[in-house]
Amino acid sequence: MKDKVQTVCGLVEPSSLGKTLTHEHLFMEFDVAFTPAKPEEKYMEDCKFTMENLGWIRQNPYSHKFNINLTQPEVQIAVMKEVSEFKKHGGGTIVENSTFGLNRNVSFMRKLSQQHGVNIIAGAGYYVMAAQNKETLGISVEDMVNSMTMELTFGCGDTPDIKCGIIGEIGCSWPLYDFERRTIQAAGETQAFVGCPVMFHPGRYHGAPEEIFRIYTEAGGDPQKMVMGHLDRTIHTLDLLVEYASLGTYCEYDLFGIETSHYQLNTSVDMPSDAQRISRIKHLVDNGFEDKILISHDIHTMHRLEAYGGHGYTHILKNIVPKMLDRGLSQDIVNKILIANPSTWLTFSK
Repeated sequence: MKDKVQTVCGLVEPSSLGKTLTHEHLFMEFDVAFTPAKPEEKYMEDCKFTMENLGWIRQNPYSHKFNINLTQPEVQIAVMKEVSEFKKHGGGTIVENSTFGLNRNVSFMRKLSQQHGVNIIAGAGYYVMAAQNKETLGISVEDMVNSMTMELTFGCGDTPDIKCGIIGEIGCSWPLYDFERRTIQAAGETQAFVGCPVMFHPGRYHGAPEEIFRIYTEAGGDPQKMVMGHLDRTIHTLDLLVEYASLGTYCEYDLFGIETSHYQLNTSVDMPSDAQRISRIKHLVDNGFEDKILISHDIHTMHRLEAYGGHGYTHILKNIVPKMLDRGLSQDIVNKILIANPSTWLTFSK
């Protein structure tokens, strides 16, 4: 696998990836994020997906039971159409970050890839502790390493002809649970052995990324192959952002398209707008980190799909790139963020 990228349809040359979304979901269940509605709005948890209800769903995306499930047949049809649109707008590759605990479906990923000519890369590993079953919670670091290595080098469980191309997203809470510490350590050990790219979902606290970095690198993981996701909702001051970027990992802004400041999963945080995301990215560029920036949407709820009133997988290509250029980022920098940086990260080093 050295110097290649592993997709669900086989190995490809890094130069063939094109414009890449590095953090998306195409098929998943996000029940672990369900947040009960206010008592007076309890009836809305099962409401129909209509124009009249869309405003409430956008403000309370994790309280609508239908909204946090991307596995229904009608949603799969919508995802199929939107991946096709992504291709038409110049997209080349999607990294699918669903791991154990999110109901990953690599067969659906391969079907999408084959039908629409988009490279899709699947993730190995484990999401947050709260998403796991009793059997998984008890497994050792060694067993985790064996499982991830198997999926990266031989194949995934009941679909052994499909291999994963990254580890992640590895789910972390704040503070970390023992299970999550083991998954970080296992990711580091596996990365050191296989030479694969790794993606982390940090806990919702500004100190979480640095702690994950420490555990991962102490286990032997290469920081040059590590992505810290969700910086949008995790690090909120420019000084701390530059301090973290100095560690040498990739810095990912992957919640483009979320323009609602109210963040249900951590109400003490004001979710930034797309304009603010671009401003923080420009600050990273101005401080010399242009080679370490990745962007995506992290679509994990129905209301962010075009079929359900959202922006879809084309939002960055259609709306964000022009705004980045308008805000002073050059085309060369944009190409680095969308093409060169993902290609470098996704290439196996061993």
